[in-house]
Amino acid sequence: MTAPSALPASLAESQGIDFHMHSTASDGALSPDELVALCHRKGVNCMALTDHDTVAGVEAAAKAAAALGIRLLPATELSSQWRGVNIHVVGLLPVGVRGSLASGLEFQARAREARAEDIAARLEKLGLADALTRAREQAGELRPLGRPDFARAMVAAGLVPDIATAFKKHLGSGKPGDVKAHWPYLSEVVEWIVASGGVAVLAHPLRYGMTRRKRGLLLDAFREAGGEAAELVSGFQNPDVTRDLARQLDERGLYGSLGSDFHFPGGPLAPGTMSPIPRTAVAPVWTHPRMVTFAASLD
Repeated sequence: MTAPSALPASLAESQGIDFHMHSTASDGALSPDELVALCHRKGVNCMALTDHDTVAGVEAAAKAAAALGIRLLPATELSSQWRGVNIHVVGLLPVGVRGSLASGLEFQARAREARAEDIAARLEKLGLADALTRAREQAGELRPLGRPDFARAMVAAGLVPDIATAFKKHLGSGKPGDVKAHWPYLSEVVEWIVASGGVAVLAHPLRYGMTRRKRGLLLDAFREAGGEAAELVSGFQNPDVTRDLARQLDERGLYGSLGSDFHFPGGPLAPGTMSPIPRTAVAPVWTHPRMVTFAASLD
């Protein structure tokens, strides 16, 4: 076991850091301790577990991480809505869950249950009989269901050849299974994170299919709500667009974060794997004042 080294002063030197991953506490394929073990094999020494709308896996992940000399940052990825778009916000929580975030997570759990029922009803009209039961079978655990569970159910039922097709035709943005009505507004989830002493990070801003102008409006609204960082890199991205995103973050004084958004082994992504970081003046999110205690613990 080796102790993790201090965090670097720039994003360009961020090898071994991954602040966006999922476990079986939400829609990932690996248990928290299995995910941590994989991170160790992949050379990740500083990680955040960002399960959807929950911190249920953080305690187990932290115990496993401590045994392997990995520093784990408590976190979650909250669902919200902005101008009719489903927006995800990563909450990096150096002091854990406090204040209104605790009740916010309870609200999100109820919202996920109601949303799953709505998705099931819509997919049954498209031919997926007993959609809720089938999705629960795919989830394998008593956790809130997500769209990937329904996607896997559609594949198992022979309605689509793979998960990508399920999202493209039925579950992706603007499709029948894309239910947003139950999510709180963007400003509300940002408020929960900040009230808990955390840093709100706009997740994968390049994945929402927005024009540069609309993405700028989203970043402005996010910053106005109290958000202070965005994922400059999430998985694999076009380098030119990434450089342009870096300019947008720099113009707004936003911190930069990064993560693989890893969900399951066997795909193109693995913990710590993502596009190269462009040369940029954007400050790493771990240099944020509220992250000082976490970063200092690595010295």
